[in-house]
Amino acid sequence: MAAVQLKTVKFGGSSLADAAQFRKVKAIIESDPGRCFVVPSAPGKRHSKDVKVTDMLYQCQQLAAEGKDFSQTLAQIRERYMEIANTLSVSFDPTAALEKIEADLKAGASKDYAASRGEYLNGMLLSEYLGFPFVDAAEVVCFTEAGVFRMDDTMQKMRARLKGLERAVVPGFYGATDDGRIITFSRGGSDVTGSLVARATRSDIYENWTDVSGVLVADPRIVPDAAVINTVTYEELRELSYMGATVLHEDAIFPVRAAGIPINIRNTNEPEAPGTFIVADDSAESDVETGYTITGIAGKKGFCAINIQKAMMNAELGFCRKVLTVLEDNGISFEHMPSGIDTMTLILPEDAIRGKEKTVLSGIRKAVSPDRCEIEHGISLLAVVGRGMRRTRGTAARIFAALAHARINIKMIDQGSSELNIIIGLLDGDFEEAVRRIYEIFITGASVTVDED
Repeated sequence: MAAVQLKTVKFGGSSLADAAQFRKVKAIIESDPGRCFVVPSAPGKRHSKDVKVTDMLYQCQQLAAEGKDFSQTLAQIRERYMEIANTLSVSFDPTAALEKIEADLKAGASKDYAASRGEYLNGMLLSEYLGFPFVDAAEVVCFTEAGVFRMDDTMQKMRARLKGLERAVVPGFYGATDDGRIITFSRGGSDVTGSLVARATRSDIYENWTDVSGVLVADPRIVPDAAVINTVTYEELRELSYMGATVLHEDAIFPVRAAGIPINIRNTNEPEAPGTFIVADDSAESDVETGYTITGIAGKKGFCAINIQKAMMNAELGFCRKVLTVLEDNGISFEHMPSGIDTMTLILPEDAIRGKEKTVLSGIRKAVSPDRCEIEHGISLLAVVGRGMRRTRGTAARIFAALAHARINIKMIDQGSSELNIIIGLLDGDFEEAVRRIYEIFITGASVTVDED
């Protein structure tokens, strides 16, 4: 008989949006005795026109800060929780907690405090429904007064608090400073809490339950019915997350990666689906064949390119440093920097340079006296990621052939020494078609021929 694997399970907002979803969550937990530590998010949208509880709490805080009445919104929040509790025949009543939240908001409580209360209330409701002890994340997730997360202190407090508990519910998304001031992670931070609980409890697996059946090869809004990735490494997922894939909060990777705990992305609405395993780069599971050369395709719009040209640029000492100093002086970070003998291009976010274009161009001209310096807007970055590319010849050629066949012009190419990804710059208008063409050639097996004309 196989030993029971200890699991930390995190459920997202869509998984806990209403009573029907709560029932699914309970069935999932009770189907596996190893699912002992549960991390819930706040209730999400029940339908496309619905409002998340967290957003309603933000609204309450904003109205309170403006000295306006927010009782109606608070009543709607109470109604959400009461509807779930009554349908499930749970005695949980959020009235007293909401009265305290109301008083705290009127006294000037922060946005972080307001946002965290959705997880706090949902954690108490879920713990009563499951019959598990409730552990307030404010007691075990530690931040400095400046809002910086403290890993070592968190592990020490969390392990001490959970020691001796066979099961527990720990709400996600927030923690506190030593004096009790609530601090939240960035949006989607319940994923991070889940990974912290998994590490603190030394779980064998961290299951992250959401509304998709794993990490998809491509954005389903661009490629309907995109294939699910069965196994992806931490390194690959970092690359995909950085380029816009949003199934998992990217900071959730680090706590479990250090402990060698795999993450399993699962679908609450299709619990029989195996989902995607996220594993260490050097683990045995990382060698499992996906069946495809590439692991995933992801990308983002909203970039621009600063194109610089100067004869004999490569012979001018400190040229690159001088250009980058101009960006630094203007508080701008760049994404990529492809270059040639007499040319250099800086790819950076449109938002970062907006309103600073003239200042930046003037600074570059003054610093290095280029023959030409201009900004090109409307650039997208697309990343093709996969550990299989390291051992497969001709991957880049297939990518470029697919784009050439679609008459898509490539503005930039960048590949790191790890050969884990190829990043392509192209015009915003070509982005979706580029994703489709690359998906077709690698996943659906389409062949391409490049026109010579």
